[in-house]
Amino acid sequence: MTAIVVCPLASIAEMAVRHRAREMVSLIAERQDFHRPGVISASRHLKLAMNDIGFAGTGDLVAPSESHVESLIAFARDWDRSAPILIHCWMGVSRSPAAAVIAALSLHPEEDDFALAARLREAAPHATPNPRLIEIGDRMLGRDGRLIAAIKGIGRGAETDGRASFVLPLKTSC
Repeated sequence: MTAIVVCPLASIAEMAVRHRAREMVSLIAERQDFHRPGVISASRHLKLAMNDIGFAGTGDLVAPSESHVESLIAFARDWDRSAPILIHCWMGVSRSPAAAVIAALSLHPEEDDFALAARLREAAPHATPNPRLIEIGDRMLGRDGRLIAAIKGIGRGAETDGRASFVLPLKTSC
């Protein structure tokens, strides 16, 4: 069974090697520079330039948008699942957990949103998924508010020092 590995930026190389990931999604501010781990080819790295904000954005801040979520969904659906996919943001708390949930539902639309949110909370007590990404994902995946309600239902995550990584297993086929 493969899975979605979620981590902060500081852990991407370690987690990519440890879990043998070959694909990566980066949800990071536009001007934030970093090196892609060598085990991830450039063609299988999706960079979504956005800030971790829950509103439309002002000044230099880039809010998560429909185009970001559309790219995420397409990338996840193109993932061959022969190895885990790595999803990261700056701290691994907000943007990347939201992206992991959206990716999981794009692959398994039959999954119950509340069961997925409970699995997220179990795997990541610190996760507080970005509400704007969740709202856009809910709408684009036709969840009719279920994803929003499920994520609100697990509440804010525990405090963390930004070094917490986790693995979100994908739902096994029925």
